[in-house]
Amino acid sequence: MEFEFFDFDVIKGEEIDLHLMNTVPGNKEKDWVPAYHFNITLSGLTEPIGKIDIRIGHNENLYYGGHIGYSVKKEYRGNRYAAKAVLLIKKVAHTHELEKLFITCNPDNIPSRKTCEFVGANLLEIVDVPEDNDMYQRGEKEKCIYEWVCT
Repeated sequence: MEFEFFDFDVIKGEEIDLHLMNTVPGNKEKDWVPAYHFNITLSGLTEPIGKIDIRIGHNENLYYGGHIGYSVKKEYRGNRYAAKAVLLIKKVAHTHELEKLFITCNPDNIPSRKTCEFVGANLLEIVDVPEDNDMYQRGEKEKCIYEWVCT
């Protein structure tokens, strides 16, 4: 059965909106799952202040890489926009019937850890990244593994 992407052109929030930029199909050879990529904007505007993506499915890579990835431009940090984007992207998770998601970050990334805590994710453990994982090859040796129950 082929994966079905749903229409999430814009997900509106009170302070920010998520604008769908593209979708990426899964790649079985690389063990990648399908993903949605969004720009984060201030509500009603189109200039990106950051990005967020959500990967749909479950596999070992997602335990280390997470279902959700985000970044916010430096000049917009400190406003909890990443956490607000995570809360908005819950709509995509619900549509795909995902109830538990992993969000990961490097142990020294305190702002990302605070984002995970703000949305109610629980720290499961801090783990060593397997040597055969792409992240390890890029120099990322440890990950905080948060579990987010987004029901």
